[in-house]
Amino acid sequence: MQRGEPKPLTGIFWMLVTGLCFVAVTALVKYMGPRVPPAEAAFLRYLLGLVFLVPMLPAMRDAHLSTRQWRLFTLRGAFHSGGVMLWFFAMTRIPIAEVTAMNYLAPVYVSIGAALFLGEKLALRRIAAIAVALIGTAVILRPGFREVEPGHVAMLFCAVAFAGSYLLAKIMADEVKPAVVVFMLSIFVTIGLAPFALANWVTPSWGDLGLLFAVASFATAGHFTMTMAFAAAPVTVTQPITFLQLVWAVALGALVFSEPVDIWVILGGGLILASVTFITWREAVLKRRPVTPTATATKV
Repeated sequence: MQRGEPKPLTGIFWMLVTGLCFVAVTALVKYMGPRVPPAEAAFLRYLLGLVFLVPMLPAMRDAHLSTRQWRLFTLRGAFHSGGVMLWFFAMTRIPIAEVTAMNYLAPVYVSIGAALFLGEKLALRRIAAIAVALIGTAVILRPGFREVEPGHVAMLFCAVAFAGSYLLAKIMADEVKPAVVVFMLSIFVTIGLAPFALANWVTPSWGDLGLLFAVASFATAGHFTMTMAFAAAPVTVTQPITFLQLVWAVALGALVFSEPVDIWVILGGGLILASVTFITWREAVLKRRPVTPTATATKV
């Protein structure tokens, strides 16, 4: 079945909804704070989210995975588990706006990884765009001018982990149905997080469980509406809209959590997202198979 005519306004609308869903995720995790250890919170988010996998069971029954595919899904689960734990840790240590801005790095790392492992060409323009993203990171962190917190270090490695997960997803998406990719990720991440959660288990309250189920619901809704946005309009149209997530994160941090507004974080995040948008645009212009994900495609 051929894709219909592009509907830019519809795509922009769904990407706006996607941004609100993911900002809701960050707000809920920030509100919960360190009451539940990061690994346990991440584990419960995925465990409670397993209910959303029920419609995917028929696709799993029809899937006949090879030993190689099982290994790749296991490896992806390890990458994503690490990324999710680091993200939950960072959310309790640094402002929402900084987590949001540094999460934009994941698509940049995907671009580098695609060149190293998938044989993608790393042309001069793409190298320049990557350099701009790294400058944006330096603007956010400003080493030597401010203290680099453990949460910042966690987000640097979090972006690498999510990039590895996305690259493996790109490989598997060519071999199995999308529902199988999503199902296997959720199962393996839940299993991968379990031992870390149990190592420092704190019995959660019913309120915390409710918050984490809401996190799972908003995250699932965000990925669904992101798919709707991609179906309605090209990524080159929807990608710039993701910058509004940073605006909303800054406003949320300031108004709800009394976090100071840092213009350097907005500037650095803007540079990183501009880099990702340029790389995505170049892929579209060259009519190559898209590799670089949107800034929302590497979320918890």
